[in-house]
Amino acid sequence: MLDRAALSAAVETAAAEAADAAALRKAMVMILTDARKKGFDAIAQGFALDPGAARPTTRAYTWLTDCLVAAAFHVAARHMHPLANPTDSERLALLAVGGYGRGEMAPFSDVDLLFLTPHKITPWAESVIESMLYILWDMRLKVGHASRTVKDCLRLGREDFTIRTALLEHRFLIGDRALSDTLDTTLREDLFQGSEREFIEAKLAERDSRHIKQGARYVVEPNVKEGKGGLRDLQSLFWIAKYIYGVEDAAQLVKLKLFRPEEYETFILAENFLWATRCHLHLASGRANEQLTFDMQVQVAERMNYRDTGGRRAVEHFMQDYFRHATYVGDLTRIFLTKLEATHLKTKPLLERLFKRRRKLKPGYEEVHGRLAIVDEEAFLADKLNLLRLFEEGLRTGMLIHPDAMRLVTANLDLIDDAMRADKEANRIFLGLLLKHGNPERALRRMNELGVLSAFIPEFAPIVAMMQFNMYHAYTVDEHTIQVISHFNRIEQGALEGELPVSSEILRSGLNRKVLMVAMLCHDIGKGRDMDHSVLGAQIARGLTPRLGLTKAESETVEWLVRYHLLMSDMAQKRDIADPRTVRDFAKAVGSVKRLDLLLLLTVCDIRGVGPNTWNNWKAVLLRSLYRQTRLALEEGIEALSREVRGTEAKKNLRDALPEWSAADLKLETGRHYDPYWQGLHVTAHVVFANLLNGIEDDEIRIDLHPDEDRDATRACFAMADHPGIFSRMCGALALVGANIVDARTFTTKDGYATAAFWIQDADGHPFEASKLKRLSQMIHKTLKGEVIARDAIADRDKIKKREQAFRVPTTINFDNDGSEIYTIIEVDTRDRPGLLFDVTRTLAAANVYIASAVIATYGEQVVDSFYVKDMFGLKIHSAPKQKALEKKLREAIAQGVERARA
Repeated sequence: MLDRAALSAAVETAAAEAADAAALRKAMVMILTDARKKGFDAIAQGFALDPGAARPTTRAYTWLTDCLVAAAFHVAARHMHPLANPTDSERLALLAVGGYGRGEMAPFSDVDLLFLTPHKITPWAESVIESMLYILWDMRLKVGHASRTVKDCLRLGREDFTIRTALLEHRFLIGDRALSDTLDTTLREDLFQGSEREFIEAKLAERDSRHIKQGARYVVEPNVKEGKGGLRDLQSLFWIAKYIYGVEDAAQLVKLKLFRPEEYETFILAENFLWATRCHLHLASGRANEQLTFDMQVQVAERMNYRDTGGRRAVEHFMQDYFRHATYVGDLTRIFLTKLEATHLKTKPLLERLFKRRRKLKPGYEEVHGRLAIVDEEAFLADKLNLLRLFEEGLRTGMLIHPDAMRLVTANLDLIDDAMRADKEANRIFLGLLLKHGNPERALRRMNELGVLSAFIPEFAPIVAMMQFNMYHAYTVDEHTIQVISHFNRIEQGALEGELPVSSEILRSGLNRKVLMVAMLCHDIGKGRDMDHSVLGAQIARGLTPRLGLTKAESETVEWLVRYHLLMSDMAQKRDIADPRTVRDFAKAVGSVKRLDLLLLLTVCDIRGVGPNTWNNWKAVLLRSLYRQTRLALEEGIEALSREVRGTEAKKNLRDALPEWSAADLKLETGRHYDPYWQGLHVTAHVVFANLLNGIEDDEIRIDLHPDEDRDATRACFAMADHPGIFSRMCGALALVGANIVDARTFTTKDGYATAAFWIQDADGHPFEASKLKRLSQMIHKTLKGEVIARDAIADRDKIKKREQAFRVPTTINFDNDGSEIYTIIEVDTRDRPGLLFDVTRTLAAANVYIASAVIATYGEQVVDSFYVKDMFGLKIHSAPKQKALEKKLREAIAQGVERARA
């Protein structure tokens, strides 16, 4: 890594040969930069051969930095600013602080230095410090530095906990050691002792603030250093232990009985994994980078020798390990803090201590520091069902479980065997946790973290900490499942009445909660395997539900819900629900209002549980409309959805909405449109188009842009003379103004005009601001008139972001002639990008395919575009050769677009 003797010799030679200080500085920068590069290369090579060797790697970077920093100090103090007879005031000590002081450095960690002087800094010391820092800066090192006396350190440490923490881990490097020893003694006696409680509270407040900023749950692009369960959480534990007990190594936590040996082992494994991840992340990025973005996850997984196996990508295996270790860090934090409470070092809020009532507990339990604890561990374990009853008592009383009780459970998971899983009382208790106490999320999350959930339901184990490598899902699969149940609980509690009126009403009317809860628990249980997770999940549910005590009918319903839990979402978001065939087919698949009610609740909670920003009014409107139409069909018969009935009603609504229009004008307007127009739009859009078409000239383009608050989108209505490829040109115009199209309808009038309605959102998924609508309208006009060539103008905007390039989204193209009575549905499932819709519609237009409507469903980086089309003769596309030829053209257009977007 580094020949210290050779480096020292090179430094002395340079010092002897340099003509002046400037020449010496230049020579030192060259010597040290070369040494650093060779040392870095040697460490990186060794790390590549043993990618899990985090501790030797961080120590190696620290040692290399020590050598370089010491050499720079030596040259500055001895050769650039030599001092023959230093006075007492001219003593100078150089200390490493923070992470560097702790001796843990990633490749591009900051070099935090403290220059310590006995009194006010002297001109000589100032010159030495300045010269040394210039050498380090010229080497492109990121140096944090401070020049202080011992008194300064004491004063600033009292005022600022960040400074106090950095000083806690100071380490002598070079200079006057006696001065460093004085600082060590002074800090321990005059600052640390007696202030333990305030330090703990400050560190915990800092941790809570950091988690809120980074994301309280285990987010899919975690910050390795600052995120929940990351390195900073482990470091905070060690800082507190060092501050209170003076420990120098985590192993001492076992001797102090703060950790059990197996918990210390967990600490070391988690620390090693997180440090290895951080070092590989730095090396892959070529800079200090703490965020495991999607593109970096792929590279780090490869560097750590993860491989694609079992139908899952290497990156998914890597991230599952990451989240498991992050969860372990959370467990260790909880254990450690409880130990501090036991010694009264961490206080509970004053009001809580004064007014908290003592709860009446069942026999065998007691309250310790406000938490539910076990009186007699041996008696507790004598009945293994107590491993479940503990959580029941926690929910019943609302108390948090004491970490010592959690440790006991974790250490005895082997008691949960086949006999216990088959025990009726055990299954009754488990279902009670889900259904009886009003907070199933808390019980499930704690059971999951402690391994109880996977032990009692082994089929759940594979999805624990499983990450889905895409931009759509914000949580791991197990956390998503718990979030789904949490949203259902919120609906039950009445917290979402305004947001989800239909779901709330269904719950008030009554439905089988047991069936729905078990279906939610199982809906994604089949993920991560080689087969369709809905099919596998249904098979798992078939075996699990009888054990949980469900009747045959209930078990069949759960199995059906798991098998088809995506059906309603797909129908609502990927199909035109204004087409009677869509609703008719969906109604046949569902079969009954009871199943429809259950499926709606499952669908709503599933979408809301994907992530904090996944649910919106657009999805709510689609699902609500599909539910109401399907319920009507199930209760009154399919004929209630016929085009003729709906068309007659729509025309009547238009006449009522335009009372000032003459009878002749109304007759012209209601007679110029074909049947699909009347059922495909709401009366508000019919009114807009009536006004746009009224008196329109053949060469006119009329546009109406209006916020549609019910759908979280801007509605863009167009009216103009019809011509081939008009839909594609509209898509191009909208793409140019940065609009994301979420839905589209296009119709042709009997007198030769095209009417089209698009619902668009801005880049953040919101309606466009009213102030921007005029500019949008002007740009759209220019594009439709041919003043701006969309194909050329889009090229610069049609780019895939670097962090999103790691995703694999295979292109699938399907032709469906059964889903609509009069159209062929072409479903294009592929990678999303700004210019995709324009490329696809332009290709369809060039092939003389007429697009009647497009339904756009976006799932992160994946998009499913469904086009309702006819051929140039107004017929469905039945011919297999024509379908293959069209699919080939579409695939070519998509591939060329992706290549352009990656360039």
